[in-house]
Amino acid sequence: MEVTHTAPRAASRRGARLDRARQAAPQVFERLRNAILSLELPPGSPLSRADLAAQFGVSSTPIRDALMRLEEEGLVDVFPQHATVVSRVDVGRAQQAHFLRQALELEIVRLLAGSHDESLIIRLDHAIALQQQFAKAGDFEGFIAGDNDFHAQLYAAAGKQELWTLVRSRSGHIDRLRRLHLPSPGKAQNIVRHHKLITRAIEAGDPDAAQQHLRTHLSGTLSELDRIRARHPEYLSD
Repeated sequence: MEVTHTAPRAASRRGARLDRARQAAPQVFERLRNAILSLELPPGSPLSRADLAAQFGVSSTPIRDALMRLEEEGLVDVFPQHATVVSRVDVGRAQQAHFLRQALELEIVRLLAGSHDESLIIRLDHAIALQQQFAKAGDFEGFIAGDNDFHAQLYAAAGKQELWTLVRSRSGHIDRLRRLHLPSPGKAQNIVRHHKLITRAIEAGDPDAAQQHLRTHLSGTLSELDRIRARHPEYLSD
């Protein structure tokens, strides 16, 4: 299945009105970030502050604040007095995010393999079952949400939720690489298989196997970097 893109304006407009009981800037940030990570707003998409303010029904201040946060994560490039555009995928930043996540999760799965937490296994199996449903339906966004839920469960069970928040804030570039790679034949099925292997190793109390399966799981996208670059050269930068 090929990656398809919705026009940038349509991506921003969908469900654009905000919850007035909550601060506007964080909502704008999350919606734009999700659109960027899902490639609804692909690299190079222009982001007009005036258009975004009109679409979300807010003043320019929440838009400015949201774009500043996106710039901090490297997801947009701001050219003062000229334009703001969605950034290209920075391979170097993607590799650093992968290094951070792997270092943390290798220790987390080793810790969990010694915890014998039956409730965690139930939650992980449930997350895997949902991912399988999304994979069968070809629902990439649901599948990615399920993937994030699986890993968030690991951090939560280890009492490291703040580290998950840190990882997510650094993951924009690697997440976009994964989104470009996900439609490849067999990729979703491999992710599910790795999740099962990690879960079974944790359940069996085998930290070495849990780490081995996790390392293989997390390395999948970067090992295919050349192929991703060949398919989408306009989206990547070194």
